[in-house]
Amino acid sequence: MAKGYWVARVDVSDPAGYQEYVTANAAAFRRHGARFLVRGGRFEAPEGTARSRNVVLEFKDYETAVACYHSAEYVAAKALRDGRSEADVLIIEGYDGPQPG
Repeated sequence: MAKGYWVARVDVSDPAGYQEYVTANAAAFRRHGARFLVRGGRFEAPEGTARSRNVVLEFKDYETAVACYHSAEYVAAKALRDGRSEADVLIIEGYDGPQPG
């Protein structure tokens, strides 16, 4: 079964306030078994428009990734992010098919 992922690109306008969101989102991520693959870090954007922060979270499957986003815990955490950052969030199903040989 293919895993599920969140791909988030974020510009933070209130770093101190954004930390409240980071603290609060841990409950939803823990409950849904999320694992950070990318959490900030260096990046290069050779195409398209970049944001200052990038995050990739892995979940056991697509359904769990969607459920986490819509969970009461994450909805409450997201309310702390609103107005303190601008984000693009994509929930996507992973690929389990053949790879280039």
